[in-house]
Amino acid sequence: MRGFLASSIGVATAAALALPLALPTPALAETVPVTPAGSTQSLPLAPVGPAAGRSPGVPGMSASPRGPETQGLTAREVKTFSLVGVVWDDVATQLNGRVQVRTRSTRTATWSDWQDVEVHNSEHAADPDAVERGSGRVRGATAPLWVGESDGVEVRVQAETDAPATRAGSRLPSGMRIELVDPGAAPPAGPTDGKNSGPGDDKGEIVAPGLTMEMAEASAANVPHAQLGANEITELNKADSTADAVFASDGELTAAAAPYIGPRPRIVTRKGWGADESLREKAFAYTNTVKAAFVHHSASGNNYACKDAPAVLRSLYRYHVVSSGWRDFGYNFAVDKCGTVYEGRAGGVAKPVLGAHTMGFNTDSMGVAVLGTFTSSAPPAAAVDAVARLTAWKLGLFGRDPRAKTTLKSGGGNRYPKGRNVSMNVISGHRDGFATECPGKKLYGKLPTTRTSSAKLQGRP
Repeated sequence: MRGFLASSIGVATAAALALPLALPTPALAETVPVTPAGSTQSLPLAPVGPAAGRSPGVPGMSASPRGPETQGLTAREVKTFSLVGVVWDDVATQLNGRVQVRTRSTRTATWSDWQDVEVHNSEHAADPDAVERGSGRVRGATAPLWVGESDGVEVRVQAETDAPATRAGSRLPSGMRIELVDPGAAPPAGPTDGKNSGPGDDKGEIVAPGLTMEMAEASAANVPHAQLGANEITELNKADSTADAVFASDGELTAAAAPYIGPRPRIVTRKGWGADESLREKAFAYTNTVKAAFVHHSASGNNYACKDAPAVLRSLYRYHVVSSGWRDFGYNFAVDKCGTVYEGRAGGVAKPVLGAHTMGFNTDSMGVAVLGTFTSSAPPAAAVDAVARLTAWKLGLFGRDPRAKTTLKSGGGNRYPKGRNVSMNVISGHRDGFATECPGKKLYGKLPTTRTSSAKLQGRP
């Protein structure tokens, strides 16, 4: 399967490397500047003193808990943002405590109630020995929380009473900061036609004005499944999906894969949701194959409209790369509450891109994040259906039966020792590989149905 074989980790795709030669000079001349999307405010937290009182500017609200093991940020006006999270210096240090935020809406000019931020987030990361984790840029981080457009913030972080002290003598990590992420404006309209470039197409005539080199490389990784610069990859029926896969692989699909490729769902590309390609590392990282799909929830809250999903993704992407120090968006795909599928980490939707989603099991797997928090809230049926459709197609490309078991080797840092071969469901929840609540009790309970639906879409008996 030449079309699906992994290149060396950290090496750009052949399509991307060949891109400048494929673009005619007039297209390059027509290229226009692209304004990066979004910004990040990073504000240090400070110990909160013993003084009592009320939070300034927040009528009727008591001040944050006071004490030597409480840090926070007093209520203040800031530049607009839509997503928050807390980061700290040492990725190996756990935050054993409670993080809460209050924000002021730009739409209503009112302050929210205190909201909890999911603290246990270290399991959503690169493997312990991965180049990405050893870059020196990775920080400890909470899960991000989507709050909608806001211009005021207050933060409090309180250590658990029995939390172990750090090397600095505190029960809270050093260097804690609140990250306030503005997703920026929606991307401009662009090509939405994801039709394949057939054998007779003149690929040298592709024109893609308005693309930076990084944008063009990310888009080229999806050729021939979509045109260069496309905002989406169109859905296909089962027969056309198989033909598309055969064409992309130079006719070398394995006998096990060809009969059981599910219909390809519509996928909004990184360009379609407005990824700032200048943020990520330039090269793409691949693994050998895709043996399993890990389902996650983003734990970023359910308070978003479907039209806001691209902005949520731009914010998550910024939080992963700028705030947390990752090489790119952590998940391979994302799904919103209305069932729209989005391309995640760059490198090509049909390729085995190495993600940072399930610590210790990122090799030979893919990560799918459903946007929202499903610990006590049921996931929308449209989102569950989209996960089934996506896995039927992507796992089918690699000959995987969604109802079957597979064996993955643990990279360590999870519930299994490094090097142990572990039997897993081909469609697993994050909690199957790590002691975590992710993807939430309610979404995890939908996985048996998802496996059955995915296999049915593949046409398996």
